[in-house]
Amino acid sequence: MTLTHDPEFRVTLARSDDDLRAAQGLRYDVFVEELGGGGPMVDHAQRLERDRFDPFFDHLILFDDAADARVVGVYRMLPCARAKEAGAFYSEDEYDLAPLRATGRRLLELGRSCVHMDYRGGRAMYHLWNGLAEYVAEHDIDILFGVASFHGTDVGALSAPLSLLHHRHLAPEPLRVTARPPNAADMNLIAPDHIDRRAAMVQMPALIKAYLRLGGVVGDGAYIDHSFNTTDVCLIMDTSGMSERQRRIYGVST
Repeated sequence: MTLTHDPEFRVTLARSDDDLRAAQGLRYDVFVEELGGGGPMVDHAQRLERDRFDPFFDHLILFDDAADARVVGVYRMLPCARAKEAGAFYSEDEYDLAPLRATGRRLLELGRSCVHMDYRGGRAMYHLWNGLAEYVAEHDIDILFGVASFHGTDVGALSAPLSLLHHRHLAPEPLRVTARPPNAADMNLIAPDHIDRRAAMVQMPALIKAYLRLGGVVGDGAYIDHSFNTTDVCLIMDTSGMSERQRRIYGVST
C-alpha cells in the first residue's frame, strides 16, 4: 500500500457518462497497462478499456472521497433482462451457459472487477462486495456468475490451481457450464493426491479465493483469452446455498 491518508470510501452505481469513463479509465490502468490486455474497442489515446457490453451493464464504482473522489475500484453487473437487450451475456463467447439458463432462476453476470494497486490488500474489496450484496438483495438475484482470470496463458504454469479448482470446487451438474472450443483448456492436469494445495492457493487470485470462501464453484474447463493475456475460469455462486457465516463475511443480505 502506498496511501498517505485514510481513505473515505463511497460505493455507488455509475450515474453519468463521466462516471462510466472513470470506471473504464481504472480498467485501462489494470487490464491493459498492468496486465497487458487489449480489445477492439480499447481507446489508448484516452486510456479507456471498454467493450460493446458496457452500455448494458450496471457499473458499481468505489470512490475515495479523501483523495478528491478518486475511482479506486469497479465491478460491472448484467441482469438477465439486460442480457436479452445485449443479445447475450458477456461470458457466452467463452462458456456454454445453457445449464444456468435452464434453471429458470434470476441470474446476474459479474465482470471487470478490479481495484487500484494502491488500495489492494486493504478494505477496498470489502466495500465493493458490500455494494454488490445490496444490489443482489435489491434485485432478488438467485445465481451469480462470471469469468475470473489468472494472468497469462500458459496453462502448464497454472496446473496446480486449475487442478485444485477442478477436483475440489467443480460445479454440480445442474450448474456446470463448459468452456467453448477452440480456446477451451482441460483443468484436470494433476491427480488430486499430487496437488500441493498450499502452492496452489498462493497462485490463486484474491477474487477467486473470495468466491470460494462464499461457496463458489467453477465450470468445466478453463478458457484461454489471448486478447486479455489471461486464463479464465467461470465462477458460479448459488446465493441460496450461502451459509450465515459466509453472508456475514461479506455482508450479503438474506
